[in-house]
Amino acid sequence: MLRATAVRKCLYCDKTLNGRADKKFCNDYCRNAYNNQLKSANSPAVRNINNTLIKNRRILEAMLGEENMIKQPKDKFLNQGFNFKYFTHNYINQKGNVYFFCYEYGYLPLEHDWFLIVKRKDH
Repeated sequence: MLRATAVRKCLYCDKTLNGRADKKFCNDYCRNAYNNQLKSANSPAVRNINNTLIKNRRILEAMLGEENMIKQPKDKFLNQGFNFKYFTHNYINQKGNVYFFCYEYGYLPLEHDWFLIVKRKDH
């Protein structure tokens, strides 16, 4: 006795799928195009803010390197396109210092336009 099975279609191009039962896309192109289409549904404002946050994080990560903490002048931030208006959260330590974070990388404003860059330790 043969079992009737539902025909599975690619979520992006609607081609018939063969292979694994949990397969959703016929190839990597369709998978990427589908996911890019989902991301583009966000408003341009949200997309631009997310891109700025990711860029800020990348800059902090590159400046910190393998160090636990490092001081850098404000000019170095600005020359790389860092945008101080955008951060994910802040942290106030016991001394009352306010650290600004872009995901797990943060910075503390110091005197004379210098900043201390840190990486949050996982607990």
